[in-house]
Amino acid sequence: MRLVGLLHRTSHTLRQISENGLAETGLSFAQYRILMLLLFAEQFDHMTAMNPSELSARQGISRNTVSSLIANLEKEGLVERELDTEDKRRFLIKITARGRDLVHAQAQQHFHNMDECFNTLTHEEKENISQILERLNENPTLQKRAFAE
Repeated sequence: MRLVGLLHRTSHTLRQISENGLAETGLSFAQYRILMLLLFAEQFDHMTAMNPSELSARQGISRNTVSSLIANLEKEGLVERELDTEDKRRFLIKITARGRDLVHAQAQQHFHNMDECFNTLTHEEKENISQILERLNENPTLQKRAFAE
C-alpha cells in the first residue's frame, strides 16, 4: 500500500505542476495531452488525423472523456473533426495550426518543469523507474481491470 500511495502522490504532484503551467492557456492537462498526442502522431508517425477510439486507447481514458475533450478543443479551434473517407460512420480528429502553435508555445515550459521535477535523479535511476513503470503498464491484469468498459 505504501508503494501505491507514493505512486499516487507523485502522479498527483506531476499532474498539478502540469495543470499550473497551463493555467494561462485555459486548457486542462488532459486537453493539452490530446493536442500533444495529435501533434506527435503527425510529426513522428506521419498520421494527419486519429479517430477518437485511438485517442482514447493511447491516453488510457474512456471514449466519453475523449469525446468531451475533443468537443471543447473543437470549440476553441484547436482541433478539427472530419469524416473518415474510408468509413463514413467515423470521424477523424486533426490538430489545427492554432493547436500546433499552442503546443509549441507551451512545450518548452512544460518540458522544463518536468526536467526540474526529475533533476535529483541520476540517469540510471530515471532509466530504472522508466523500465519498472513500463513493466507495470504492460501487465495484462492491470490493463484488463483498468480499461474494461
